[in-house]
Amino acid sequence: MPQISQIAATYASQIFWLLITFGILYFGIGKMMVPRVTGVMDLRERQIAEDLAAAERTRAEATTTEAAWQADMDAARAAAQAEVAVAKSRAAQSAEAQLHAVDEQLNERIAHHDLAIGNAKAAAMVKVQDLAAETVQELVAKVAGVTVSPDVAHAAVRRELHNV
Repeated sequence: MPQISQIAATYASQIFWLLITFGILYFGIGKMMVPRVTGVMDLRERQIAEDLAAAERTRAEATTTEAAWQADMDAARAAAQAEVAVAKSRAAQSAEAQLHAVDEQLNERIAHHDLAIGNAKAAAMVKVQDLAAETVQELVAKVAGVTVSPDVAHAAVRRELHNV
């Protein structure tokens, strides 16, 4: 068989070219491409590490800024609450002063009206005494037929009112 006899002659040349091809591929990939890929990967890893470090610094700055902002907000809230308390105190004092002034006015008006009522009562009592004295004069004149002077009638009415 001629194919079998050719195997030995072609086998050596195929192994030779196989070794040449693998050698070229090994040196081409292993010595040229792998270092480039490794360099790119190292560059990416360094860039990622730098980006992570920058992000950590930015996060720390943001945390510091947030803490300062929170402290400012707390101080502003405290100041606002103090101002509200002062405003409430002023409003309460103003309301108390107004109530006191109105109370004084009402007490003055009540005293004035009490005086007016007392005067009206006294005037009414005088009129009642006058009317009673006239009635006493008329009754004494009709019943006893005696004329009584107005001074005597007034004195009798006053005496009777004080006895009651």
